[in-house]
Amino acid sequence: MVVLPFPPSRRPWQSTPAWTNVEHMTITFITGANKGLGHETARRLIELGHTVLIGARDPERGEAAAAALGARFVPIDVTDDASVAAAAANVAEREGSIDVLINNAGVHGPAGDPSTLTGADVLGVLDVNVAGVVRTTTAFLPLLRRSPDPVVVNVSSGMGSLAHTHDPSRAESKVVAPLYTASKAALTMLTTQYAKAWPDIRINAADPGYTATDLNGHSGPQTVTEGTDAIVGLATEKPGAGSGRFVDRTGEITWS
Repeated sequence: MVVLPFPPSRRPWQSTPAWTNVEHMTITFITGANKGLGHETARRLIELGHTVLIGARDPERGEAAAAALGARFVPIDVTDDASVAAAAANVAEREGSIDVLINNAGVHGPAGDPSTLTGADVLGVLDVNVAGVVRTTTAFLPLLRRSPDPVVVNVSSGMGSLAHTHDPSRAESKVVAPLYTASKAALTMLTTQYAKAWPDIRINAADPGYTATDLNGHSGPQTVTEGTDAIVGLATEKPGAGSGRFVDRTGEITWS
């Protein structure tokens, strides 16, 4: 576990929610939603009137989270093609479409000295953090295109930003996490490519910031609510908001 100093949070960015009541029941599917950022995102979106589908690999934890939140559990393992296809088929049969896809599932992988990293280590992290997003987005694309305002939010990280990781005043510059950082850089770039390819879908990346979750041993200074500000903001913007952006809780940021 690496504990980092973190500068005080700036004033949170606020989107204007597109749908804040049940007149339009926005259907949102979230991967990795049985705990942490995914769980809190689900809780907040349900409060805003979304119908939320909890995607999780562990059936017991997924069912428990869905029951506690008032959501529906859909089993999904983003590293397994058949599981992802089955999840999309499940939603197609039950809901028929989705309005928002939040690709939240992620793993950290080894941190520190990279001298012992193996190819298997690399593939394990990329399989969840990048290939898992590709599998899920491809499988759910037909369901998104049935929405009048389809949205994809990819949960990335400032840890994948060259600017952030080279800025000595930022926490991102104090950690060595080769595979996590590389995977998040890839995910942010993947987001921009999707946005160019699919102008009919609003696709953006969110940087939660250094948030207390299982991923970092709960060492982050932000609460999970603060960590989900950018995710919830992107998921609730009005139609016509921009695509191909990288956003943290204070607003749009650069990541080069």
